[in-house]
Amino acid sequence: MRGVVASLALALVSSAAFAGDEAHPVTLWRVTGEANSVYLLGSIHLLREQDLPLPTVIDDAYGDAEIIVMELDMDDMDPVYAQAAFNRAGVRTDGTTLQDLMGNEAYAEAEKIAAQLEIPLDMLAQSEPWLAALTVELMMLYRIGFDPTLGVEMLITERATSDGKPIEGLETIDEQLSFLDGLPLEAQREMLLQTLAEGAALSETIDELIHAWHHGDTAALEEGLLEAVGEQDAFTDALIHDRNRRWADTIAEWLDDERDYLVVVGALHLVGDLGVPALLDDRGFGIHQLSEPATLR
Repeated sequence: MRGVVASLALALVSSAAFAGDEAHPVTLWRVTGEANSVYLLGSIHLLREQDLPLPTVIDDAYGDAEIIVMELDMDDMDPVYAQAAFNRAGVRTDGTTLQDLMGNEAYAEAEKIAAQLEIPLDMLAQSEPWLAALTVELMMLYRIGFDPTLGVEMLITERATSDGKPIEGLETIDEQLSFLDGLPLEAQREMLLQTLAEGAALSETIDELIHAWHHGDTAALEEGLLEAVGEQDAFTDALIHDRNRRWADTIAEWLDDERDYLVVVGALHLVGDLGVPALLDDRGFGIHQLSEPATLR
């Protein structure tokens, strides 16, 4: 969806598509504390082979950091528990169906678009609309080559585990799922319909957003990501703005530390006037966007 998955899944880096020697910004910020730095990296949960390697400035930030922080504590993630948590939160066991939750008219619209996309919506008959939206989005991303094992978090997790660097989480999987499961039903319906409606154009629009992410073009990212969910106030408040404010509070406390941190969260949380960098800037912290240096021939 153009929310937890799609809005983040469109923030990628593609060295193959955008090779060049010129220096350019990256979706990465450095926040300066009294005796330390906190790096904020806009991320994506899935990548393609062609999107690697990551910019070298990310390597520099990783090397500087003693502690890695992600939305979830990735090195302690139990996939069996995570799947069970999704099932508890998003799969109905009382006989209620997706069609019941959507209503006949909205479900008929969703079913029509899904058929055009060759998405078997009946496979999601027991899912709540938010989980159906996530599942549909992942299916469409897999089709065009995205791989969760190549996501930024996974790559950094593997490296940190190998290097013995601690990884911490801003939230738990149950907390994240509660944000989705707590959305009003109307917002969930809109989420699924919008995910399906944008599915056909996903492969056509993704490279533009890849380019924007790779070049740290926050204005283009804000337009491409935040505007996609801008009309869904409940979604935007619960899943973006409220979390941004909580994270900014936590990061502000770390800026009194002596250790350096690399905080890796979805790019959607780092753009706009209510993005984490802007919130920290409003508090008077020194913050600047980092750049990838020019490549020597």
